[in-house]
Amino acid sequence: GGDRGDDDDDDDLADGTRDDDAGDADATDDDTRAVGEVAGDAVFDRVTLTVDDEGEATSDPGEAEGRADFTVAALRAEAADGTEVTVYAGSSLAVQELAVTDTVRAMLAGLPALLVVVGAVTWLVTRRALRPVEGIRAEMAEITGSRDLSRRVPVPSSRDEVARLAVTTNGTLEALQESVERQRRFVADASHELRSPIASLRTQVEVGQAHPELLEVGGLLEDVVRLQHLAADLLLLARLDAGEEPRAVRVDLAALVREETARRPEQVSAGEVEEAVVAGSRGQLERVLGNLLDNAQRHARERVVVRVFFFFRVRVRVRERVYFDRLRVPCSRTYG
Repeated sequence: GGDRGDDDDDDDLADGTRDDDAGDADATDDDTRAVGEVAGDAVFDRVTLTVDDEGEATSDPGEAEGRADFTVAALRAEAADGTEVTVYAGSSLAVQELAVTDTVRAMLAGLPALLVVVGAVTWLVTRRALRPVEGIRAEMAEITGSRDLSRRVPVPSSRDEVARLAVTTNGTLEALQESVERQRRFVADASHELRSPIASLRTQVEVGQAHPELLEVGGLLEDVVRLQHLAADLLLLARLDAGEEPRAVRVDLAALVREETARRPEQVSAGEVEEAVVAGSRGQLERVLGNLLDNAQRHARERVVVRVFFFFRVRVRVRERVYFDRLRVPCSRTYG
């Protein structure tokens, strides 16, 4: 740094600095007391300096060979006699720039190796994390190929998303297995129930074709109606196995019993029938009552009597009992 008393020297050393006031400073010696102001905008300003042949530093690049970056601070002071003095202090940035350059070179040299290490670690961790998923996929592929729905995928011991995925997959397989088993049971039930009426129909048709005079139209119609009821019952069974719940409505069970017994032969009658209203599906209640009466008619020797009454426990229940020849049918139903 140095002292200069005119503005021209100031411009030669620090071009572009501003004279904005930022603070006060006191300077004291034996003869002179100076009070100056620090030019705040000029403090630590970065200036490119050139050195001429005489060793004079200036901010004008000119034709000088040597160039360096400095951080320059300026202090303007006023002496007691009114003379203005500006003091400049500069520090070369060569050390800082050299440190930055060395750091960049070190990073460029080690960055590829660091990227390789990070990539390898990421690949290993990802492979280890996805190994249970691969096990689930492989087991699902084997289940699909073998069509054995009783098998289950392995569940990892870790309590993470992969373990929950395995549990959910096993739940889906279990539901699918139950659905397939319901379909198989339905097909088996349908085959068993339809075999007899279809065989009877075929026999009657073949007899009627060979001997028209022996054809019993009444028996043929009865078998057709029976076959129709069986088909409807099987469809209802399939819907119930699938979990389909019919919409519940209020049904007058006493009136339903009277209507059903009125359509039957005289041997079927309604006995003591109390007024009772239940919530349920009218179609299903008709089928239940019809099946009970069919069984009673099939096994009764003389007459069938239907009785309906209700009783109280925790909630109101309605019990329907079917009697034939003074014996109660074991499959009588309770609603409530």
